Amino acid sequence: MKNEGTTEDAQFQIYCHGPLLHTVQMAQLYQDSKTFVDMKLKNRPEKTMEEFNAFMLKYNDTPTEAEIRDFVDTHFEERGKEFETWVPNDWKENPEFLNAINDPDLKQWGSDLNGIWKELGRKMIEDVHKNPEYYSIIPVDNPVIVPGGRFIEFYYWDSYWIIRGLLYSEMYDTARGMIENFLSIVQRFGYIPNGGRVYYSGRSQPPFLTAMVKAYVDFKKDYSFALEALDTLEHEFEYWMNNHTVQAKGYDVAIYTDASTGPRPESYREDIKTSEDFRTDEDKEQIYTELKAGAESGMDFSSRWFVDENGTNDGGLKNLKTRSIVPVDLNALLYMNAKIIAEFHDKAGNTAKSAEYEAKAARILEAIQAVHWNEEAGVWLDYDMINQKPRNYFVPTNLSPLYTGAFNKSDSERISASVLKYIDDLKLDSYPGGVPNTLAHTGEQWDFPNVWPPMQYILIRGLENLGTPEAKKLSERWGHRWVKSNFEAYKQTQTMFEKYDALRFGGHGGGGEYDVQKGFGWSNGVIIEFLTKYGGDLSLSNSAVSTVSKNTVFSLTVALLISVFGTMLGRSLW
Repeated sequence: MKNEGTTEDAQFQIYCHGPLLHTVQMAQLYQDSKTFVDMKLKNRPEKTMEEFNAFMLKYNDTPTEAEIRDFVDTHFEERGKEFETWVPNDWKENPEFLNAINDPDLKQWGSDLNGIWKELGRKMIEDVHKNPEYYSIIPVDNPVIVPGGRFIEFYYWDSYWIIRGLLYSEMYDTARGMIENFLSIVQRFGYIPNGGRVYYSGRSQPPFLTAMVKAYVDFKKDYSFALEALDTLEHEFEYWMNNHTVQAKGYDVAIYTDASTGPRPESYREDIKTSEDFRTDEDKEQIYTELKAGAESGMDFSSRWFVDENGTNDGGLKNLKTRSIVPVDLNALLYMNAKIIAEFHDKAGNTAKSAEYEAKAARILEAIQAVHWNEEAGVWLDYDMINQKPRNYFVPTNLSPLYTGAFNKSDSERISASVLKYIDDLKLDSYPGGVPNTLAHTGEQWDFPNVWPPMQYILIRGLENLGTPEAKKLSERWGHRWVKSNFEAYKQTQTMFEKYDALRFGGHGGGGEYDVQKGFGWSNGVIIEFLTKYGGDLSLSNSAVSTVSKNTVFSLTVALLISVFGTMLGRSLW
């Protein structure tokens, strides 16, 4: 907790809330609102605030855009000053995973992706640790691999797929260093913020830290690392259970939320605009909190979080009700976390603690089955607490219990038949560029037709976990398709994108608050893992073209329907 009048409070007044942030962001000096809050101060924050107050007094609280720009230029340095050039010292030119790839073009691509880690490496300069108040960055001891593009700092859930990619690239020290950073942040904050900036500190992101540790342990067979991390992993788990749970159908279930006030600093002007139709300060604060809760989910933004007056997912950002929707994925992840923590305690010989976390996992599993499983739909569904009903709209997270193991393994045959029927009914296997995140065309970046690497990963791994021949066959086909479509995009652009296009084989995504970003950490990580897994069987010569032609008619039909009927594609039929 910061104290009024302290350096920390002045830093928060600049980067998180207050008149300076409001004045600069509303002047629209930069196309991207994130630019300003990533800038370094030239003077101590207290002095900057004193000079800002004098500046506003001088111009009677109504400075011109040019005067505001001059103030910023005088008091701030350009973004990125907190980092120095860094090439990971454990980078290998020819990691073993390349030997698993038979196709020469795919092998070269794998080598290119391995090389991108060097471009995405960031190390904080010493001054960040000596004078942290001059920066919005959260100091960490070890260098990191960032997503790329506008995202020049670490992000929580992105880092899970980045770390997996690093492990396949045999960059064990870099991967471990990133995990150690996160462990230290839990020890300092009590949880992991959305990203590595102080303005993200009111919210987290889907909790993947325990899975990061598990991935490292599985690669290195180093259970001592897991045991050293156990207290911290428990602390993060209990943070989620103590601060994010509500009651639904008589069960404790977790939701996404936020603990700060005001608009998102990195999207300040956008949030002010979204709140314009809300009359009272209380109503405006409510929509700000919904926006930040949506950001905590990682899906910022999507019709997944829209609840209109009729209880449907129609509408836009003004209809965000993230905190009133019980998400399948969050509860499935917490189940997985509890199971992994139980496993680590068992390895430590602490049977009592292991049993405690097995019991926690069992309670979460019971809640997932009672609140989320929907027999009529044949899958798990998010739950609307406002209207007390399931939300029968497709999101890949509807299948996330398959990925986390939050289902009854003895019932795999029945679940497999049900899930595969669901996939067939929605024609999810028909998109040439991958499974879209929703079937609602709203213009939001986590809606149709955008396809996201982490969601493809969760779907593909989840179907594989089901274990039936039919599910494993579909998993493999989707894995092959994802690799080939990403390769086609890379071949055309020499770029890995943050998101892709379901309607176009090799197409990249769009929409949302910012332009499509390149880099891109989690995209690289997923493909490196899939090249390792499928590289022995994959060949570009025999199916890339046929994959496109096979789906051309369908794609054009879907595109035409979307243009005519808009979001009607995403509506439930019951």
